Amino acid sequence: MNKANRDPYLLTPGPLTTSADTKAAMLHDWGSRDAAFIDINRRVLDRLVELANGQNTHVAVPLQGSGTFAVEAMVATFLPRDGKALILINGAYGHRIATICDYLGRAYSTYETDEDVPPDPEYVAACLADDPAITHVIVVHCETTSGILNPVADIAAVTAAAGRRLLIDSMSAFGALPMDAGEIPFDALAASANKCLEGVPGIGFVLCRKEVLIQSAGNAHSLSLDLIDQWTAMDKTGQWRFTPPTHVVVAFEQALREHEAEGGVAGRYARYRENCDILVSGMRARGFTPLLDDSLQAPIIVTFHMPDNPKFEFGAFYDRLQDKGYVIYPGKLTKVDSFRIGCIGRLGAMEMQGALKAIDQTLTEMGVQLGKVPA
Repeated sequence: MNKANRDPYLLTPGPLTTSADTKAAMLHDWGSRDAAFIDINRRVLDRLVELANGQNTHVAVPLQGSGTFAVEAMVATFLPRDGKALILINGAYGHRIATICDYLGRAYSTYETDEDVPPDPEYVAACLADDPAITHVIVVHCETTSGILNPVADIAAVTAAAGRRLLIDSMSAFGALPMDAGEIPFDALAASANKCLEGVPGIGFVLCRKEVLIQSAGNAHSLSLDLIDQWTAMDKTGQWRFTPPTHVVVAFEQALREHEAEGGVAGRYARYRENCDILVSGMRARGFTPLLDDSLQAPIIVTFHMPDNPKFEFGAFYDRLQDKGYVIYPGKLTKVDSFRIGCIGRLGAMEMQGALKAIDQTLTEMGVQLGKVPA
């Protein structure tokens, strides 16, 4: 733990370190049908739509649960039972979407690349030309298996040109990476409170093109995950259909206030970009090799190859860093041994430099010496 019994810094893709004011917002109780709480809901949903510049075209639909709840609800609501998806996969979260389609009984094909290779928009266009049964393309904006930034704008362009629909899992990107509904045509985008918007876990949400959402009635397999039923009820009453995570909603409003005060998406991106640059350059100087080329690296989470050193044991490395107040993440790659360090959350240059100093101390304690890795 950190000094003065502070919580550890979470260098993870979420849940992540939150501000004191966001935590404090949860210290009060709210009635789910109180007018004040209904007003908070409205402000939160309006702000989410504004962040995507979708005020005239899109609505935000929240759901209780983790981000995967929102992704499954998006797929179930927007992919018709007689439709077919082309799922772009270069990590665990693309595979998870395919698993969701298996559970839903929805038809799909996949276009899979290695975890450090983004999908090629021209190949996506060829897939769509070869298979007229495909109605929707589903893409992960930032695949946190590796930290890779996928070319969503280019994929959106070829999807629209082919007359197909686009669904986006922007779980680890929305709020820090630009997403303009006026420039990137998408029917739905799923994200959550506890990623780049720096809220706490418990709410996922889907930004939906309103006219397409209305046309999606009857698609969903589940009452709880039916986005149009959720939206219809909230549009009429301002209330959640079922018990809302009241404390999480109020904390989310505070987090969104802080996001706006920081300069919105551009301000949040700038801080995360600086965090990422400090981390990558510092880790290279200490002998760690990033998985991705800088041109592919989103400033969200960075994957590093496990060092080829007999004294380096990840479990000990992880535990010693945690003892010093810094929590990192194990690797999720299937082909190489790796670990991950996040750049997001209520962290800045001071915390990133602190993490690097803790890594120095840990390597010394473990007797590990690594050579500097060139950029």
